[in-house]
Amino acid sequence: MKPRDPFFDNAKYLAILLVGIGHAWTPLREDSRAASSLYLLVYTFHMPAFILIAGYFSRTWAGRPDQLKRLITGVAVPYLVFEVAYVLFKRWATDQPGSPFSLLQPYYVTWFLVALFVWRLTAPVWRLVKWPIPLSLAIAALASVSPSLGDDLNLQRVFQFLPFFVIGMHLSAEHFAWVRDRRVRLLAAPAFLSALAVAWWAVPRMEHGWFYRTHSAQELGVEWWVGVVMTFALFGCGLLLTACFLSLVPAHRVWFTALGAGTLYGYLLHGFVAKASRWWDWYAADWVHTVAGQVVVTAIGAAVVTVLCTAPVRRLFRPLAEPRMDWAFHDTAQPPRRHHHPAAKGG
Repeated sequence: MKPRDPFFDNAKYLAILLVGIGHAWTPLREDSRAASSLYLLVYTFHMPAFILIAGYFSRTWAGRPDQLKRLITGVAVPYLVFEVAYVLFKRWATDQPGSPFSLLQPYYVTWFLVALFVWRLTAPVWRLVKWPIPLSLAIAALASVSPSLGDDLNLQRVFQFLPFFVIGMHLSAEHFAWVRDRRVRLLAAPAFLSALAVAWWAVPRMEHGWFYRTHSAQELGVEWWVGVVMTFALFGCGLLLTACFLSLVPAHRVWFTALGAGTLYGYLLHGFVAKASRWWDWYAADWVHTVAGQVVVTAIGAAVVTVLCTAPVRRLFRPLAEPRMDWAFHDTAQPPRRHHHPAAKGG
């Protein structure tokens, strides 16, 4: 088995850490422009970075039986399991027994599993077409002006985040080595500071819904052409900050490298804590909305995700997140047995 590259494990852990911190900041945005600015900054690139890496590791996806098996057991089945689990948790935590199950409308963080399933299935297409990145951007722009897509399978996000997956598919190890060049790293800090200043300016002026990619321009109350402009603007900003983020990721093993193998667990499980914090009014305490309180909330969000990526948690929840389902599949190492009709032997 090929050894894991510590750079990508480090990048995956840091990206998922930002996802958890971003969710921890969500209830703080109304009271703090600083928290809201940091929120917009993080939301510009944390999922694009994660999706780009997912695309990079889908470069060789061709729909082989072993790949399809992993796609089903590692993406489709966990989606079904956690979609049901989140609804059951909501019914219990909010005392709303009528909360509906809807496998076509991903709940909270489960949307990423649907998107990854669709993106991986289409991976051979993006290797076949001549201009994959412009085509994916055109699809994203069309989605941003198509309110008729509706909520099924969260297709707005699937299509609007698609260009980052396609770019990831067409990157090589040399590209990641280039972003870690010392000259790029020196530009990363000024780029992040500039982006934070823009985010500070944008907080009272921009609809935050643009960063979620869940709605069309018309649904956000603007003209259709604004959706096209925002698609390209957010793509450019997301790609630039993703490159800056990756330039700062350690390339060698560090204390959190091993946690990169558990990012699926951190992602899927931290949502229960995030939802509980809203439903059970954890943010109602006055101290939470002080500067010190916001620092503590940030640290708690980071700690929760970190713990959920650890090996003991992965062992506990592996039957749900990475189930072994050999019983459900033919042995892909053996060709299927052919059944011949007696007449075919000429007898």
